[in-house]
Amino acid sequence: QCPWGAPSTTSISCSLADVMSEQLAKELQLEEENAAFPEVVAAAEGPFITGENIDTSSDLMLAQMLQMEFDREYDAQLRREEKKINGDSKVSISFENYRKVHPYDSDSSEDEVDWQDTRHDPYRADKPTTTPRRGFIGKGKDITTKHDEVVCGRKNTARMENFAPEFQVGDGIGMDLKLSNQVFNALKQHAYSEERRSARLHEKKEHSTAEKAVDPKTRLLLYKMVNSGMLETITGCISTGKESVVFHAYGGNATEDKVIPPECAIKVFKTTLNEFKNRDKYIKDDYRFKDRFSKLNPRKIIRMWAEKEMHNLTRMQNAGIPCPQVVILKKHVLVMSFIGQDQVPAPKLKDVTLSSEDMKKAYYQILSMMQQLYRECNLVHADLSEYNMLWHDGKVWLIDVSQSVEPTHPHGLEFLFRDCRNVSQFFQKGGVAEALNERELFNAVSGLNITADNEVDFQAEIEALEKMNEDHVQNHGKKLSTFSSDGDPPIYDE
Repeated sequence: QCPWGAPSTTSISCSLADVMSEQLAKELQLEEENAAFPEVVAAAEGPFITGENIDTSSDLMLAQMLQMEFDREYDAQLRREEKKINGDSKVSISFENYRKVHPYDSDSSEDEVDWQDTRHDPYRADKPTTTPRRGFIGKGKDITTKHDEVVCGRKNTARMENFAPEFQVGDGIGMDLKLSNQVFNALKQHAYSEERRSARLHEKKEHSTAEKAVDPKTRLLLYKMVNSGMLETITGCISTGKESVVFHAYGGNATEDKVIPPECAIKVFKTTLNEFKNRDKYIKDDYRFKDRFSKLNPRKIIRMWAEKEMHNLTRMQNAGIPCPQVVILKKHVLVMSFIGQDQVPAPKLKDVTLSSEDMKKAYYQILSMMQQLYRECNLVHADLSEYNMLWHDGKVWLIDVSQSVEPTHPHGLEFLFRDCRNVSQFFQKGGVAEALNERELFNAVSGLNITADNEVDFQAEIEALEKMNEDHVQNHGKKLSTFSSDGDPPIYDE
């Protein structure tokens, strides 16, 4: 047949009633759809429609099904957003009010409900009901006042939730715990005390230097020293102790009045007061700082401690005693010359292994320095031991003289005797046969010929001399030594 030929169709006549019939219109539409989209109709009859005897001819049912699918996708998106925002946080944010879950959603079950996202937790006990303003509930024999033991106990348990978050109170309401007023007041006072203690510790941590670190104020002082050109760079920490932290730095440009060594040691005194509570006797009885000690607050005592070390090092340097050279003092930061070379500090006398000749040489050098310190500098080291003596360039260097006092100090002779004991014990153990014992060394350094057969009587005479000197100070108001000595002490040399 020719495709361009006229169609051989016969027109079918129908009545007006058939044309207006809705049933005939549906049948004609269905025939056209089946002829044009046979596959789509087959797919629509498959998995899209679920359930039995579902009438999809209703537009309302189709709209509800489409809305339910949209709401499911919306709720899934909300859950993903909620999980992303909350993460592992203990305090969670719930989007429960924004969800669109329909009652005819057959896929949801009670097992899928997240009770943390609901407004009411059925496993959480209700808070106790409080009494009205009138102060009682009930009438006659069943009256219950606000002073009832059970009511007060439950109310105190509920009031524990107002404590600080750091104070763990537990689930007392769920356990129906009843606290008496005495127990509640004790817990309340303890919670307040712990909160104040935590605040004090936090404040002390902010205002104090930590181990191998400095506080912001100290860091600012070090930055200013570097920016001014006095220091070229600060390399790092070389020593830590109870009282201070020592850093190594390279010296910068010298000025007209200051000669800055190539390598410097920065001693930063810790601004905490814990290590200085038992060390105030070294400074409050020192006549150089006695008047200032009573007028300053405790934190400024630490600056005075740094100032005292600067003055003592200056005296020793003027007397020719090997010790660090003072460069500058800024508040509680003391810059000195570095005892060592190429960032390597000189070893302490307790850490170095010396030959018998070097040990003997070191002993006589320390004996001479102790006499110079007592006679020319008018000082007693007060903490002299192998831990505060360095071995560098074949000789001994003295460090850490912040606690040094004058012999006229109320405990000056006592400190001197303690230094003599430390020095004698160290060198006697080191094999120096010529090392004097502590009593002989004390007399050799001080020139006081104290004759006592034992150590107890020797210390008793030292205390008597200190008491005599203190009485003289109170009567005459002058720090003049009243120690009787037969001439100057002999200078020992090798």
